[in-house]
Amino acid sequence: MSETDVETVERVIPAPPEKIFELLVHPERHRDIDGSGSVKEPKGETERLQLGSRFGMHMKMGVPYSMESTVIAFDEGRTIAWQSRPPGFGRHFGGGRIWRYELEPVGGGTRVRESWDISEEAGASKWLVGLDGSRKRARESMTKTLERIEELTTA
Repeated sequence: MSETDVETVERVIPAPPEKIFELLVHPERHRDIDGSGSVKEPKGETERLQLGSRFGMHMKMGVPYSMESTVIAFDEGRTIAWQSRPPGFGRHFGGGRIWRYELEPVGGGTRVRESWDISEEAGASKWLVGLDGSRKRARESMTKTLERIEELTTA
């Protein structure tokens, strides 16, 4: 992984890490926090996430599509990351980006760091990410996501 493969935003949110983490570990809440507007609803039943959990998500960015994610990092109340790929045969040609949330208690709340990591992006899609403005959109969307997390955990 190189620095050029990762975009990160952070925000101090005046809420305890446990409260923020509870939003992140429930896929049915992901559309509530998604700053991109692309997350629609989970596919099938969902359970509280843990290391190794798999969950699907209906998405829409112009056209509907779906993604399947696997939780690849999990430290209760501190870190969660999942890697997303298209279902079926499409997983060989695209996807693989990692979404990571790191929570650090600080005076006045929690520093929340969200990262978008394309170091394991499959096929030509990693190369295309730089051409289509995805990095800029990812940073803008992550900034909105952290704003939404703050609204939901401090209301």
